[in-house]
Amino acid sequence: MSDAVSLSDSHALATRTQEQAIVSANDTKEQFLRLHLVPDTKVLLPIQQVAEVLTIPAGQIVPIPHMPACVMGVYNWRGEVLWMVDLGHLCGLIPYYQQAVRVAHTAVVLQGQDKKSTQKSQTLGLVLDRVEDVEWCDPKVIQPLSSSTLTSELAALLRGYWWKSDDAMLAVLEAEAIIATISRL
Repeated sequence: MSDAVSLSDSHALATRTQEQAIVSANDTKEQFLRLHLVPDTKVLLPIQQVAEVLTIPAGQIVPIPHMPACVMGVYNWRGEVLWMVDLGHLCGLIPYYQQAVRVAHTAVVLQGQDKKSTQKSQTLGLVLDRVEDVEWCDPKVIQPLSSSTLTSELAALLRGYWWKSDDAMLAVLEAEAIIATISRL
């Protein structure tokens, strides 16, 4: 009987040790949302910079005249005015309105800080093709940009890129760079 207890105890100890190893491995990693700017262009955005993912019915974004082409308009988000930006167009890709006609828009609410601003945090809505999944990535493996295959607009918004184990290169966006770019428009 004592052998059964010790086997059970050692199994429980091994399971706990494995769980602790998984938790400690994730301590060095960050969560990122995998986004599609256009159907064939994927990027990552740190999840701690995202307040919410929205599905906005068509017609709920109110256009504002005389704004840059990437600014779609404003949206009433929880009683506050939220500026909505076409993230793909901002990155130098095909504008959202030239893609497939949709009955609803997918957007992420980005929270970041413009380093030149005295405000604590700024909020911005980013309209995109779709939100796909959550990725775990060690920030130490995010590499600086060296590729000339990216548009200059996209390169200005990036923290770097991550080579995923399946040989996919995913660009990693930086909230502060996006907010700084919008504030200069």
